[in-house]
Amino acid sequence: MTGLPHPMSRQVLLFLAVGGAQLLLDSAVFIGLTALGLPLVLGNVLGRVAGASLGYWLNGRYTFARGGEPQLQRRHLWRFLVAWSALTALSTALLAAVEASAGLSVSWLAKPLVEALMAAIGFMVWRHWVYR
Repeated sequence: MTGLPHPMSRQVLLFLAVGGAQLLLDSAVFIGLTALGLPLVLGNVLGRVAGASLGYWLNGRYTFARGGEPQLQRRHLWRFLVAWSALTALSTALLAAVEASAGLSVSWLAKPLVEALMAAIGFMVWRHWVYR
């Protein structure tokens, strides 16, 4: 036994670390832009673009690298964009529902919870489809 973590465990740990950085960036952009008066939908999409830009590179370069080789080819980017678009639509719909029922400031509080749900779905999609 080498003492090295199982590849799935390593991926989960790296994915959580990258996800934390993404969440901070995404939430800061979302809250900042919507506080300045941008509509929630645009603020969420721009926040997710900021977070995704960071996450795509870090996850492709480190989290889901194969044999030390980054998984950042064109096919990975297209798969990422398809999956990211679907998760962004779901995230935006959930946050818009929160805003409609409880207000913008509550949507700011809900953002990390919504994105945690997107990350849970996303991990499996990234691992088994995007970066394979």
